[in-house]
Amino acid sequence: MLLIGLTPAQALDAGAVAPGFILPTRDGVPVSLQSLRGHYVYVDFWASWCAPCRQSFPWMDQLQARHAARGLKVLAINIDTDAVAAHQFLDQAAPAFTVLFNGSAYTPGNYEVDTMPTAFLIDPAGKVVLVRRSFRRSEAEELARRIAVALGDVEVAATAGSSASR
Repeated sequence: MLLIGLTPAQALDAGAVAPGFILPTRDGVPVSLQSLRGHYVYVDFWASWCAPCRQSFPWMDQLQARHAARGLKVLAINIDTDAVAAHQFLDQAAPAFTVLFNGSAYTPGNYEVDTMPTAFLIDPAGKVVLVRRSFRRSEAEELARRIAVALGDVEVAATAGSSASR
């Protein structure tokens, strides 16, 4: 049984090949999804004006820290049209994961993003494993468990989220 918000309904479906992209970091360094083949990648589309997006940033920091040794990479793609607001939020949040900027509007469209935030777990072969629409603290533990299971981390899967929902 899946929680609402964790199902792939109305978004790029699980099992589909994730659309490629090359987007810049805050410092202008280009990052391509293709360059991360061989890793699990958690791609999160967010905006500074989105309250659930703001709540998800500490959780994504924890996710990155917990699974970095297993090769998980977290990429947060900003879709703000107001770059100043995005940079102000990032100054406050100080994320430890990679933040990219959607310089052209095609990336969210390619991923069929219609809810903020929307995230995709992409496997090492480049296929979508999991789609998460919105972010609710009440679902963070289940989401963390599902990601741990996908990564094959049985120990973490059994106890996932014990601190993720705090």
